[in-house]
Amino acid sequence: PTKKSSYNIAMVCDFFYPRMGGVENHIYSLSQHLIRCGHKVIIVTHSYNNNDTSSTDHTKNRRRVGVRYLPGPLKVYYCPFSVMTDQDIVPTITVTFPLWRHIMIREQIHIVHCHQATSVMTNESIVYAAAMGIPSVYTDHSLFQLDDIAGVVLNRVLETTLSQVSAIICVSHACRDNLILRAKLWQTNTNNKNKINNHSNRRPIIKVIPNAVDSSKFTPIISNKTSTTTTLFPPLQQLYDQDNENSINKNTTTTSQQR
Repeated sequence: PTKKSSYNIAMVCDFFYPRMGGVENHIYSLSQHLIRCGHKVIIVTHSYNNNDTSSTDHTKNRRRVGVRYLPGPLKVYYCPFSVMTDQDIVPTITVTFPLWRHIMIREQIHIVHCHQATSVMTNESIVYAAAMGIPSVYTDHSLFQLDDIAGVVLNRVLETTLSQVSAIICVSHACRDNLILRAKLWQTNTNNKNKINNHSNRRPIIKVIPNAVDSSKFTPIISNKTSTTTTLFPPLQQLYDQDNENSINKNTTTTSQQR
């Protein structure tokens, strides 16, 4: 296919503004940078209630639904989907498809970029994109256990949906290793070497793009400096190790008692 100078990209996730968090900020910042690079980016999420206590009485109880615009300009679709728990919509696989399809056709989307394993809209959108022949990208942000009930159920869902994805992005090498084990990605396409054209049997591309810190946003104000003491904050690597976690907790408790 002919390479395009710019793409129409749809960011899909249950978690977005006015909810605040790491995934939400990641999606917003990435969208802003893609817009500055000349791409068209939209956000597809579900509707939110305006619970901001600083809002006026006129807007305090207003529901955030429909199309809104953020700086960029960044177009956001707040779809009227029913929320189940923890700002996740009710999983249906069928009910949300008509509106989702209408948005993709209306915006002429070339790439669907989904975020976070616990997002129902993410898992459904990967399946929808494969059905419509739209390339999809999945970004994994978190580490999950392999031996608890919630982790087992989520891992089985990922094993199904990620078999349809075109590429995967992980925010650290530990996250990559964790995702490969959870979704059994090493088994994809091992016995289907002759079915390269079959989208469901193709091995997804997995890339590691570590989260970065914009140091320009943390520049101290020189005029407010009152001492010559310099505080250093060491960078921390994302790592999940139960034995190491227990060791850290024990050392922290011991140190606190000594103090």
